[in-house]
Amino acid sequence: MRESKVSRKTNETDIEIKINLDGSGNTDINTGIPFFDHMLNSFAKHGSFDLKVSARGDLTVDDHHTVEDVGITLGSAIHKALGDKKGIERFGEARVPMDEALATVAIDLSGRSFLAFNAAFANQKIGGFNPQNTRHFFESLVGNAGLNAHLNVTGENDHHKIEALFKGFGIALKRAVRISGSGVPSTKGVL
Repeated sequence: MRESKVSRKTNETDIEIKINLDGSGNTDINTGIPFFDHMLNSFAKHGSFDLKVSARGDLTVDDHHTVEDVGITLGSAIHKALGDKKGIERFGEARVPMDEALATVAIDLSGRSFLAFNAAFANQKIGGFNPQNTRHFFESLVGNAGLNAHLNVTGENDHHKIEALFKGFGIALKRAVRISGSGVPSTKGVL
């Protein structure tokens, strides 16, 4: 089983994440930000990952530190669960519509971090979640997972756009981590 458990404790947050890349979409998520919990649940369900997230943060300040540190911790957990990456597909993509919104996600588990993010949000809050933190979450995740990701979304409704991105990311990652061979899928011999 490709799974890992990672903890991160700072003066601002206390986070523990457990992920099983070969799971079935079982989740137990509590960040204190219900909309963010919903997005993480969507990521795990559509990626077929078992995901447990326990996060306590300084939500009396705002949601920024919690969202950022969950991204850091989840990225670290994904990286750890992938191990040597032998046999993985490496690349994954998805196009996910949600009503008027359409997200396109492409990822490469290259070991080199890069995020291209094309999305605009009109609202300041969705529940207790600031949509501007969507980009920051993915930057934190990508940087700590060591992957290249291109995320684009169009649409009118911020909820729909963000949810399509999280679902798309889950589907693309599921495709990229799928085992289809035995060696490392790189001409360099390492990822």
